[in-house]
Amino acid sequence: VLDKTAFYPNAGGQPFDTGKLVRLSDKEEFGVVYVAKFGDVISHEVDKPGLSPGDRVRGIIDWERRYKHMRMHTAAHVIANVIEQEAGAKITGNQLGLEKSRIDFSLEEFDREKFAEYEEKANKIIMEGRNVNLSLVPREEAEKKLSRMTTLAKGFPPDIKDVRLVEIEGFAIEACGGTHVRNTQEIKGIRIIKLDNKGKNNRRMYYELVD
Repeated sequence: VLDKTAFYPNAGGQPFDTGKLVRLSDKEEFGVVYVAKFGDVISHEVDKPGLSPGDRVRGIIDWERRYKHMRMHTAAHVIANVIEQEAGAKITGNQLGLEKSRIDFSLEEFDREKFAEYEEKANKIIMEGRNVNLSLVPREEAEKKLSRMTTLAKGFPPDIKDVRLVEIEGFAIEACGGTHVRNTQEIKGIRIIKLDNKGKNNRRMYYELVD
């Protein structure tokens, strides 16, 4: 446990960061293999023993992994909002990955041909180079700014007082605690690779980044 950290824990469908902690006294390195949040505490699992309470360390994140997740996460906001705006779908879950990611949503009519149009519209938004703005606001203000409670159909937990908003300029705004790129052009592009029918109104879409 560190007094402060830039490592992202496993949360909200976004995988944890990896990297290393470098002890300042002797430059010994400890690989960070897992990061999780327990209540308000973020815990870092390292690949070997040796760290002691009071040790001063420098955290170094695996930037390639983090940046891929940033691109994937902002891409999820783009394609999810396209589907919601075009088909009225509500997002019910998601799981980001390095190679592919999935989004679960509730949708009565499942027209697979429409998803080619959604992909095209999402890539148009991406290539327009829209800024991605982050802000932390009181819950009441967030509720006024959001056209819905949150992307996830279940809404905010009752104990949430401040809400972090992610706004894709001129397109969508929603509550999210994950990491994102600063401009949609950083995503480069997405490709829908698989669609699953998971039962009554339950649909699943897999997508990947196009580099």
